[in-house]
Amino acid sequence: MRRAADGFGGMRRRILGLAAAACLCAGAARTAAAPPPRVITLAPSATELVYAAGAGADIVGTVLRSDYPADALAIPRIGDGIQFSEESILTLHPTLVVGWQPTDGTRSLERRLAPLGVPLVYANPKSLDDIPALIRALGERLGTGATADAAARGLERRIRALRPAQPPPQTVFIEISADPLYTLGRDPLTNDLLARCGGVNPYADGAIPAPQVSVESVLHLNPRVLIMSPYGRETLAARRTWWAQHGLAAAHAGRIYAIDPDLLHRPGPRLVDAAEAICADLRDSRVRP
Repeated sequence: MRRAADGFGGMRRRILGLAAAACLCAGAARTAAAPPPRVITLAPSATELVYAAGAGADIVGTVLRSDYPADALAIPRIGDGIQFSEESILTLHPTLVVGWQPTDGTRSLERRLAPLGVPLVYANPKSLDDIPALIRALGERLGTGATADAAARGLERRIRALRPAQPPPQTVFIEISADPLYTLGRDPLTNDLLARCGGVNPYADGAIPAPQVSVESVLHLNPRVLIMSPYGRETLAARRTWWAQHGLAAAHAGRIYAIDPDLLHRPGPRLVDAAEAICADLRDSRVRP
């Protein structure tokens, strides 16, 4: 689940400030004499962002679930995304570490890296527009500015092309776990995605990013659309049947859809794929009674 972390603006300023300190001009190409960066990524989304910026070959260590693109499977593992080995990271002699959000583990790692002059930056976008901006910032830092800019422009075109369903907005319940039942709440990135597709998260004003909710509360809210990200043995057909048995109107009308959890829950370039799919689902839901 995504949780609040350093604001994107502050993160980007850190990256750009570090780039300046390292005498890397924005968008500058690498010189033959300069040694390549050595990057550690602490989240699958960070891995995908670095690859999109054109520096995937510079990743020397990553976490267990970094499995996209396929080349990432060959990168040595330094932890599981929640816990990681500081000693393994230091042995790899990184020049940059890219995380997702501050934790006790990353703060401890920062303290170990600081005397070595190795920055740890956080890539935690709060809107779809932040994703191409992050890719550009990483490209500037890693000397792959031209590649990063091309990738960012492609994503920006796709974000601008997102087509929402006709108003009024549709209420959308996102099911991220079935037993117990969890949804997304105060999650600015996902809620921005929904808004661009003409959807509204009824739990957006909750106190936490991923609240546990009751079946009764969902039935009371009666969302027009339900989107599930399948986990374990749960399937779209099974959840449609389950919700129909509990009386959810969206299930009876066929307005329950599925999205690949790796697309929806990784705040990286493929979140734009998720946005395109969800926008299509919400357009489809308009023609269902």
